[in-house]
Amino acid sequence: MFLAGQAILLFVLNATDALLTLYWVRNGMATEGNTLMATLLDMGDLHFLGVKFAVGGVTAFTLWHYRNFKMAKYGVAVALAVYMMIIGTHVLTGLLANGYLEDLQIHEIAAFLAPVISFLG
Repeated sequence: MFLAGQAILLFVLNATDALLTLYWVRNGMATEGNTLMATLLDMGDLHFLGVKFAVGGVTAFTLWHYRNFKMAKYGVAVALAVYMMIIGTHVLTGLLANGYLEDLQIHEIAAFLAPVISFLG
């Protein structure tokens, strides 16, 4: 995939993350793990979405603008991998919130993914 397409995909995943986070938090099914973003959520939905979309847009544009640099290519690959895991977390949240998974299954999945998460963290 060309870097422009990857940058657009990165923005779309960022926007999806923002909207799903807003949905889960406002419906009492999850909390925001990022302290800064949680503060923005407390200030209001538009504050949260504005900052989230701005950060995603600036990041996607910057990666596209510097597309000829290897670092941009690596950066977009890493960012896409992280956002795919974040979207996976949203999917698990949805499955749990709608009764398709039980807490025990979530703990088993978390234990399985812990080495990967600690490696990336």
